[in-house]
Amino acid sequence: MNQSRPAEAALKDMFEADFRIGAAVNPRTIRSQEHLLARHFNSITAENEMKFVSVHPEEETYTFDEADQLVAFARKHGMAVRGHTLVWHNQTSDWLFKDSHDGTVSKAVLLERLRSHTQTVVGRYKNDIYAWDVVNEVIADEGESLLRPSKWLDIAGPDFIAKAFHFAHEADPKALLFYNDYNESNPLKRDKIYTLVKSLLEQGVPIHGIGLQAHWNLFDPSLDDIRAAIEKYASLGLQLQLTELDISVFRFEDKRTDLVKPEPGMLERQAEVYEAVFRLLKEYREVISAVTFWGAADDYTWLDDFPVRDRKNWPFLFDERHQPKPAFDRLAKLAGK
Repeated sequence: MNQSRPAEAALKDMFEADFRIGAAVNPRTIRSQEHLLARHFNSITAENEMKFVSVHPEEETYTFDEADQLVAFARKHGMAVRGHTLVWHNQTSDWLFKDSHDGTVSKAVLLERLRSHTQTVVGRYKNDIYAWDVVNEVIADEGESLLRPSKWLDIAGPDFIAKAFHFAHEADPKALLFYNDYNESNPLKRDKIYTLVKSLLEQGVPIHGIGLQAHWNLFDPSLDDIRAAIEKYASLGLQLQLTELDISVFRFEDKRTDLVKPEPGMLERQAEVYEAVFRLLKEYREVISAVTFWGAADDYTWLDDFPVRDRKNWPFLFDERHQPKPAFDRLAKLAGK
């Protein structure tokens, strides 16, 4: 790692009066990015290692090795840990929805399996994980329907959402429990998320927060839409967290694959967006308790090859050599560091 530039202020220190600063990690990046993570972040989230298929691949088999590595890393460096995620339509083991004859299980069996899974997973980490994304991405992106189609919905009906929160609360009454989703600043989806969470609160469901994934880009969403989403969610009296922040240099519909490095102006535009976003977030620091990036530096990001194969992306505050980018400098100036 090139350390030619003077040591910069730590990102977590810049915003210590505002909110926790987190990063998504995996067993590879806690080694390759250890110095960067320990210096700049005070919270981590498992990228994939706590998802259902990762920790519970077969009914009688739990595989906690990789999740345990991440929790041990957090302990070593005095970091908080967010749990991600208990209920999702993706990365969920097929056996969960099947009976012994390869047919579909009953609602009662599915919910009992979820309860058992939650007791085991949440119970294992109850002294280490302060917050869980309990339910992830159940809202339909388009159209009139509130909920997206899924095996969860087909088998258990909408009840599975409330049950998931009750099970998590039973497993760890101290943990903060979040509903987490993307496109959260899109007005149509924003209103659906609000409707769902409001209905959970009216049912007395133990939910403490909304996770705004914040997979954004240089052009979308607008600051006005982000502000409107924060205002609407905060009106429910819950805490908010940005849970998966990255700012892609490409529009979502941009399919080009010709760039081997950012075009002139891209990183400066990215710096402007990050500065504007964090200026806005600081306004709402009374309701925003954490901002977690979905990675730490441009050497590793899920946006490489997504949504366009064979394309590199540069969405973070640190470059491929873990050096601060113009966006980091803007945030340091904003924070007065």
